[in-house]
Amino acid sequence: MSLVIIIFILSLSLTMAGTPFIRRTAMAIGFVDMPAGRKMHREPMPLMGGVAIFGGALVGFLLIFVIFRLYTLTNEVIGILLAITIMALVGLVDDRTGGLRARYKLFGQLLAVVVLIYFGVQVELAFPPLINYGLTIFWILILSNAVNFLDNMDGACAGISGVAAAFILLIAAINGQELVAALAAGILGATLGFLRYNFKPARIFMGDAGSLFLGFLLAILALELNFPQNSNFVTWMVPLLILGVPLFDLTLVIIARLRRGVNPLTTPGKDHLSHRFVRLGFTQREAVLTLYLIGGIFGLVAIFVTQASITEGYVIGSTIAVLVLMFIIWLLRQQEA
Repeated sequence: MSLVIIIFILSLSLTMAGTPFIRRTAMAIGFVDMPAGRKMHREPMPLMGGVAIFGGALVGFLLIFVIFRLYTLTNEVIGILLAITIMALVGLVDDRTGGLRARYKLFGQLLAVVVLIYFGVQVELAFPPLINYGLTIFWILILSNAVNFLDNMDGACAGISGVAAAFILLIAAINGQELVAALAAGILGATLGFLRYNFKPARIFMGDAGSLFLGFLLAILALELNFPQNSNFVTWMVPLLILGVPLFDLTLVIIARLRRGVNPLTTPGKDHLSHRFVRLGFTQREAVLTLYLIGGIFGLVAIFVTQASITEGYVIGSTIAVLVLMFIIWLLRQQEA
């Protein structure tokens, strides 16, 4: 546990120290996000924050391997490191080019998932291998893009990712999964360090390099959680709850855009949960902090589910699902009003 704390402190410190340098570099080479009609910033914004998050999250973790050598560099760890690097590079190219074509972006994401599966990181339920492969691809791609969708307001994506990482860290530590806890500690430290410069008013954006990396790694870590003291018939809900906010937001956006008759994945708009909170009278900071709170509630429910019986788990899961659906319907009606 002490090494997990060291990784957290290293990642936090490295990201806080490195982000200003990355910001200056982005401005110097013109790696910026220009203002546009749907965007909320009014000046060119440095767009290489994902590099700082990626570096901060992983350098502290890798130093533990190099200096302390207390963890074994297994095939799974190698696969995860390769896959998240591919995903971050896909995001970085997307940021630099102003937007990759959807098929190229999807190909890069699929390549990262295939690398994961090749190295043995996948869903392991009581299904035939092909079904588990399909579930792995679906889960990771959905979560990667759901977290990517959250990067729509200052501090939203970094903070919500940090909340999710904190609960993954806690649950992994409780269950003795040191490697999962270590990687989660790296994410938590990096996101908190980046928030120093990204919370409103933001001075740098993470871009797709950051949001895709965070979503991809969080999806993997949530997948890697295991609960030897409980049944898979109930604990499969835990990753869904930990990452409930991005899934909630993605569901809301898809429904809203399908109702408008537009492509839900490629059509931009101010129809995310954060935007709707602002239209309800919240300030941007209040909207983002409310999302953090919702993420924390989901995380606390997830911890309870790890210890729940099958009956208790399904009662809780069903209740949460109904409440979320009712809230989505209410939000959509508010938009129509």
